[in-house]
Amino acid sequence: MAMMTDFQFKPPATVLDERAEPARDITCPVSEAEAWEEGMVIRNLSAWYGSFQAIRDVNLLVGPKRVTAVIGPSGCGKSTLIRCLNRMHEVAPKARVAGQVYLRTEDIYGRGVDPVLVRRRVGMVFQKPNPFPTMSVFDNVAAGLRLNSLFSRRSHLADIVEQGLRRAALWDEVKDKLNRPATELSGGQQQRLCIARALAIEPEVILMDEPCSALDPVATLKIEDLMRDLSASYAIVIVTHNMQQAARVADCTAVMMMAEDRAGEMVEFGATSDVFTNPRDKRTEDYITGRFG
Repeated sequence: MAMMTDFQFKPPATVLDERAEPARDITCPVSEAEAWEEGMVIRNLSAWYGSFQAIRDVNLLVGPKRVTAVIGPSGCGKSTLIRCLNRMHEVAPKARVAGQVYLRTEDIYGRGVDPVLVRRRVGMVFQKPNPFPTMSVFDNVAAGLRLNSLFSRRSHLADIVEQGLRRAALWDEVKDKLNRPATELSGGQQQRLCIARALAIEPEVILMDEPCSALDPVATLKIEDLMRDLSASYAIVIVTHNMQQAARVADCTAVMMMAEDRAGEMVEFGATSDVFTNPRDKRTEDYITGRFG
């Protein structure tokens, strides 16, 4: 690994732009004690698809009330990494994992741990909006609640659905369309509906795999604003190819690169401002400045 010493550079203005918010009064990277008690601790995590190793020996701390971005060139294992954080990776044929992922001190890959319960505690928002096409707006948000029997009566269900839609900044736009098909919403509204669906079951961590890649700039801005608002209550991990987005919304940033054998490795992790303005690894500088990737 090539290390940078006494080095300062300014990334292009398009990376740290005028919309980037001032740093909040938090510590990043998070302390292991805080991640252990209220977030996630990832230790020596490796994952395979059959004989192909997608990621190798990843160590990461996910802190509470923070947005952690994972960036890096295509094919370096970013999406595989976050799919391992709620055991979605294992649904792929011949997929396997080694290492530990602790959620508030519990190893989610421990013996006897139910992956369905893990996915309840660690919600996921995917690259493209994926509302259930045969369900209404209301029923999309209520789906997880019904599946997990997380409500006691119909009025209670309605209250939770409304709360989820409000927290996803969507209630005012859909309150008169609750019984309409979710597919009638715009792409940005559908993505916020999926976020509301994830929020309704009260997860502890929210994973977002390139949630804005299929959206226009206006819808993207709404999702970014929503992420900042939600980070006051949740630990959020976002995968993004958009470095401007990482600079705008993330408190902490992890950088992944592909090794010679094509396995993804984490080469840097730190406060977003440090990663973008004073990277420790030459590969991070090259990626951020557009020399490759």
